[in-house]
Amino acid sequence: MIANPSALAPVIREMRQADLPRVAAIEREAYEFPWSPGIFRDCLLAGYTSLVIEHRGEIRAYAIMSVAAGEAHLLNLCVAVASRREGHGRRLLEAVLERATRAGADRMHLEVRPSNDAAIALYIQNGFERIGVRRRYYRASSGSEDAVLLERRLERRPRRQ
Repeated sequence: MIANPSALAPVIREMRQADLPRVAAIEREAYEFPWSPGIFRDCLLAGYTSLVIEHRGEIRAYAIMSVAAGEAHLLNLCVAVASRREGHGRRLLEAVLERATRAGADRMHLEVRPSNDAAIALYIQNGFERIGVRRRYYRASSGSEDAVLLERRLERRPRRQ
């Protein structure tokens, strides 16, 4: 019998400075041209919404979002390779959408590589629509890769005081 079954459930929490080595390791594992640890640190210092999913004592995924002028921008959402297809990406996406709505955003934007079929499917399944392309947005081994620009309108709620 498990003494505390909820201790085994994944937990979404705010990212901390101490999480940055693991977050950067997940990023390096997932991408050919990863964000540097300094970029993650700067996002924390800027006060961006920065979340992680922790499961069984290990960070499995993270998301970073900025909100300004009524718009949210999902800057990064990544799941550790060994933890994919476990619902972590969907849970994090739902969490940032909720926080964006609470912050008064009426839409969320994001860019994704057209070669990232799993991410595009996740976003489309969660109400995002293709609204454009950013040419040569991402670094790639061939030089550059376009980005698909996606948007989702959010139900606007009054900001909490």
